[in-house]
Amino acid sequence: MAFMLSTADAKPNKQKVVLYVYLHCQDCCDKIMKNIPFDKELKNGVKDIVFDMKEQTVTVTYDANKIDVPALQKAFAKIGKPATIHKPEHKHNDACNHNHHGHH
Repeated sequence: MAFMLSTADAKPNKQKVVLYVYLHCQDCCDKIMKNIPFDKELKNGVKDIVFDMKEQTVTVTYDANKIDVPALQKAFAKIGKPATIHKPEHKHNDACNHNHHGHH
C-alpha cells in the first residue's frame, strides 16, 4: 500500500526571512504582533516574530507549506508597514501611522 503525503499532512517546513520594516516605536511592533500572526491570508503559517528596532528588521519564522514571502509582505502592507527583503536605500522620515502630529 502506497502512502501519499499531502501538503495538509506534511510537517511544517519552517523557514526564516528577515524583512526590513520601518519600526518607529513599540506601538509599531505591537501593531505587527496583534495583526500578522492572525491574518487570515497567512493561514496560521506564522510561527515566530522577532524585532530588531536598531536594525529596523523583523525576522519571521513561517511554515513554507502554508505561506510564502510575498504573502507576508502583502500582510505587512495591509497594516501600513511595508516590508522589503532588501535594506531600504533611504531613511524614512515619516513617523509610524499613529496620529502624533495632530492632523484631523
